[in-house]
Amino acid sequence: MEQKFLYQNKKFVDRRKELRKNQTETEKKLWSRIRRSQIDGFKFVRQYSIGPYILDFYCPLTRLAIELDGSQHSEIEAVLYDKDREKYLESVDIKVLRFWNNEILENTEKVLERIYQELLSLVPPLKVRGG
Repeated sequence: MEQKFLYQNKKFVDRRKELRKNQTETEKKLWSRIRRSQIDGFKFVRQYSIGPYILDFYCPLTRLAIELDGSQHSEIEAVLYDKDREKYLESVDIKVLRFWNNEILENTEKVLERIYQELLSLVPPLKVRGG
């Protein structure tokens, strides 16, 4: 597999900027709770590209991607696309957590707890996290 532009491919710079500028309300809400290492010092970035995909949120230390799904993700084409996307990300050792938009809007604390538990399960041994 070609590794040259696996992370932050320059061809996606404009698209990543556009996505950051035009966040959905759900993305804004979650970002306000995970930015600036608010979850126990774990740093997240938003609209991070890996291979041919742009992730909603990504924690480089633990290789955890968080994807937020609206109703369009229940359509068959989207389900198949998401499955292929997850298969690719798993092939480069990235774990994906998916949340429906309504989960973020209706039960943010539960979502944050789920993210935190996943981060703890993925933290590399002997790494020191700053706070």
